[in-house]
Amino acid sequence: MGCDVMIQIVLVDDDRLMRAGLAMIVEQSGDISVIGEAGNGQEGVSIARRLRPDVVVMDVRMPIMDGIEATRQISSTEDAPRVLVLTTFELDEYVFSALQAGASGFLLKRSPPEQLIEGIRTVAAGDALLSPSVTRRLISEFASRPERKTSRRFDDLTDREREVLTHVARGLSNSELAETLFISENTVKTHVKRVITKLGARDRVQAVVMAYEGGLMDGSE
Repeated sequence: MGCDVMIQIVLVDDDRLMRAGLAMIVEQSGDISVIGEAGNGQEGVSIARRLRPDVVVMDVRMPIMDGIEATRQISSTEDAPRVLVLTTFELDEYVFSALQAGASGFLLKRSPPEQLIEGIRTVAAGDALLSPSVTRRLISEFASRPERKTSRRFDDLTDREREVLTHVARGLSNSELAETLFISENTVKTHVKRVITKLGARDRVQAVVMAYEGGLMDGSE
C-alpha cells in the first residue's frame, strides 16, 4: 500500500521485547508503521503529543505512569490519537478504567498477529473494539452504583436512536441489532453514527460508557 494510507502508531510498553515483537508483527502488515516507542506512560504521552500518531497501542501496568492515566491524558487533547489498550487478561481489573479514560478498545497480549493488525485498523478507522465480556463488566460495574437521573445529553436522541444505543450498550453487534430491530445493517450503522455524533462521543465505546454513566441503562434488563 502507498504511504498516503499508512496507519502511524506508537507502541507504549515497559517490556522491550514485547515492543520489538509487536513492531515486527505490525510492520509486516504493509499499511501500519511504528513511528515511536515508549517504555512508560509518561514517555508515551510525550511521544504521542509530539508525533501525533493515528493509534497508540498502550500497555496497562507500567512504572512512573500507568496506561490508564496515560490514556486519560492522551485522550483529553484535541484531535487525540485513538488508544488501543493491551492487557494480559480479558477481565483485567484495569480494563474498565481504561475504557472510562478514553480507550477505544482493548486486545489481549496473546491475540494472534492478524487480530492485532485488524484491531489497529479497526480503531484507526474510528470504530471500536468492545467484547461481550467487557460489556458485561460495564453492566455489572454500573449496576452496583447508586441510581442516577438520566442525563439531559440523551434528550437530542430520537426514540429509535435511544433504542439503538441501549442495545449497543448491552453488547449487541451491528448484525445482531439489525436482526433484533428488523432493519438492515446499513441502517444500524447510520443510527449508531448519528448517536455518536449527537453525544459528542469519540466512538462506540465512549457512547456505551456515556450510556451507563448518564443513567440511560438504569432499570434496563
